Amino acid sequence: MREAIDLSLTNMQAGRGGPFGAVVVKDGQIIARGFNQVTSTNDPTCHAEVDAIRKACQALGTFQLDGCDLYTSCEPCPMCLGAIYWARPTRVFYGNTKADAAAIGFDDQFIYEELEKPLDQRRLPMQQFLREEALVSFKAWADKQDRTTY
Repeated sequence: MREAIDLSLTNMQAGRGGPFGAVVVKDGQIIARGFNQVTSTNDPTCHAEVDAIRKACQALGTFQLDGCDLYTSCEPCPMCLGAIYWARPTRVFYGNTKADAAAIGFDDQFIYEELEKPLDQRRLPMQQFLREEALVSFKAWADKQDRTTY
């Protein structure tokens, strides 16, 4: 956890992004370090947890973090939480809470609230389009004998 906290501070002070850091640990060893790089890379998905997950999966040669723990300097936002669930680590440890993050201007509560609303009531308009054409790839996936399930 101290390494995640250190990453959150040093990379923020170096102008690389917001005050967030994360590490992935397997068998007691850090296998990946990540930090927020949203503003330095112009990538809104480059949060510390996502960065660490990407690096850990690359290092392990897999798309899941079986047997790994994720340490993050702050309670994960909704995007990172989704990525964490998909990566399937064994446990997640966090330092600051989402309330602590909101107190310094990183308030994700509106996203949690949006997810509870029906699609037609969300701020971001969403409309289904060309479903029949899109289903072709899903049918091909369902029929694919050598697919890797995840």
